[in-house]
Order: sequence, then structure tokens, then C-alpha cells
Amino acid sequence: MCRLLDVLLALLSRFLFAVHGVVAVWRVVAVKEEPLYWLLLTGVALLGVEMAVTLKCTQNAEWKWFSPMVFLYLSTVIPSIWFLELSLLQSKLPVNNSSGPELHLLAPIPITAAIVELDPENWVAGLEQTMLIVLVLGRWLMPKGDMSRDQLSQLLMVYVGLGADILDIFDTFKEPEVQTNQTVVYMGLGLFSWALMQFPLVLTQTQPPQGELPQRSGNCVTRRPAPPITSASCCSNEVWSLLLTVGLQDGPFLIYRLYLMLQEQVLNQLMIFFTCKNILIVLLELYRIYVVQCEQRFGDSQLGRCSALVQQCKARRIRGEEEEEEEEEEEETGGEQRSFHTDTERGTEREEDQKKCTGKKRPKMQ
Repeated sequence: MCRLLDVLLALLSRFLFAVHGVVAVWRVVAVKEEPLYWLLLTGVALLGVEMAVTLKCTQNAEWKWFSPMVFLYLSTVIPSIWFLELSLLQSKLPVNNSSGPELHLLAPIPITAAIVELDPENWVAGLEQTMLIVLVLGRWLMPKGDMSRDQLSQLLMVYVGLGADILDIFDTFKEPEVQTNQTVVYMGLGLFSWALMQFPLVLTQTQPPQGELPQRSGNCVTRRPAPPITSASCCSNEVWSLLLTVGLQDGPFLIYRLYLMLQEQVLNQLMIFFTCKNILIVLLELYRIYVVQCEQRFGDSQLGRCSALVQQCKARRIRGEEEEEEEEEEEETGGEQRSFHTDTERGTEREEDQKKCTGKKRPKMQ
């Protein structure tokens, strides 16, 4: 039953990714009027192969550290957003005239016609926002793997926060000072793509809760108590997660906003606020890394002391057992010696008695 549920969830999450990917590529084809852009669907088309391999090679229908499904989805959506953003950069028309045959085919449908009549800027913004919503929903629907429900909820909240910060990067394209600056647009799109590489990684959320390990029983996954941890790596999972966040998002975003303020002279309340927020977040993340490392070192030292005490107790117990064995051996050897002396004394007494008896008998015979 659990296996069937995993298969259904895997199908549903991949179907959601595929639908959004097809819509994004269709919009690119409609804007560019070039059927060659349908090749962008290669990543989405491989989701079926990826699902078959994942279900066959994994027990929990999900990989541990990396999600190929999310990576394939992003490999379709990110290039589509690049093409649409660059098309907006090159064209200043309020309505894109390249809405070709695909748009007219969908025009008779009332709801679809209203969507088709959206201007290119709203189309791009809608695809960018729905992409992050689809990422969160897809992660929620896909099988949990080795994660607990608590870990999954934490991961989803982290995804929501990351998505909101990533969308802020597109607001900089609307600034009058840089809205036609190709360098700024390319930098922003590059940071957008770089920051999205956090979503295929599930680094800190895949470790089972402390004291529990996953164990498969039949078709379902249960948890059993874990043995005590006796050694730790140089960095914990939380430290690696924080380093990835600083390196993939907060650090590059801070440099980007400082460049806009200092080089491009983009000075307004929102830019100053988000720059100060990035500085504060980076400092807090670095402080958190320092605290976690100090706690880990303190825990390692305490663990070393505990292990040393355990070794001392074992050594004392072994020594006590050896001393007891020596005492028992001494008692046994002492008892044997005492019994030997007793036997010898009795033997001498018997000999003396026999001599006395023979001495008494001899005079009578004379």
C-alpha cells in the first residue's frame, strides 16, 4: 500500500512539473515564432525515464541528497524565462506582436483568451511566480523519502522563503536607471539561475531525527532507535546548508545590490532596505555557522571525555577482575598447600604410631 502511494505521489508531482514546463515553453515558441524552441521540453520529457529509474533504484521512491526531478524541471523552465526576459529587454512594445498561431488557436476559450491577452511583462512575471509555487507544491507532493513530516514541513517553509527572496531580483529590472541595461539584466538572470540550484539539493533535511533510523518493514518505512554516534564529520548538515545559502543566494545577491547602488546609482528605499536585509542575513548566517561549529567542537570534546571515562572504567573493571582471579588462585594454591601439610603431618603421626606398636610387640616375643 505504501509503495502504491509513493508511485501515485511521484506521478502527480511530475505531472505538475510537466504541465508548467509545457506552458513555459509554449510561451517561448509563441513569442519567438520558432518551432525549434520546442526542444526546451527535453528536460520535461525525461521526467518519465527519471521516475522509472528512481522507483527501481530507490526504496523510498526518492533520492537522498539530490532530486533529479527538480533539476530536469528547472532545466526546462530556466532557459524559457531567460528567453522571455531577453525578449522583453529587446522589445519596448506594450503588447508583443509575436503572439502567433498558438495564441489564436486558444482564443475561442473565454478563460484562455483572457490569459492570452496579457502583456508580455505580466506573462513573464506570472511564469516566474508560478514556477516557485510549483516547486513548493511539487516538493510537498513528491514522496518524502527518508524525511519525517517535521523535516518536510521545515523544508517547505525554507523553500517559500527562498522563493520570495529570489523573486525580489526581478524588481531591480524595473528600475528606470537599469531597465535597459543589458549587463544588469544578464547579471540578474545569472543570479536567478544560480540561486535556483538550491532546490534540487536536499542536504540538511535527509538525515533522520536524532535517535531514529529508517527501517523498511514490508512495504512501509518504520523507524527504530539509532545507535549512539561516536564520531562526527568536520561540518554538520546544518553548516553545509548555511554555506550553500550564503554561497548560492545571500552572498551573490548582496554583491549584486551593492553594485547597483554604487555603480549604477540605484538609490531608493526598497534597494536600501533589501541591501541592509542581505547584510544582516549574511552576518546572522555566519554567526550561526560559528555557533554550530563551537557547539560541535564542545560536543566532540565532551564525547572524548566520556569515551576516556568509559575506557578508564573498563580498565578498572578489567584490573579488578584480574585481581579477583589472582586472589582466587592464591586461595586455591594456599588451600592445596594447607591440605598437603595436613596430609604429611597425618602420615608422620601414623608412622610414629606404627613404630610405637612394633616396639611394644618385640619385648613380648623374647
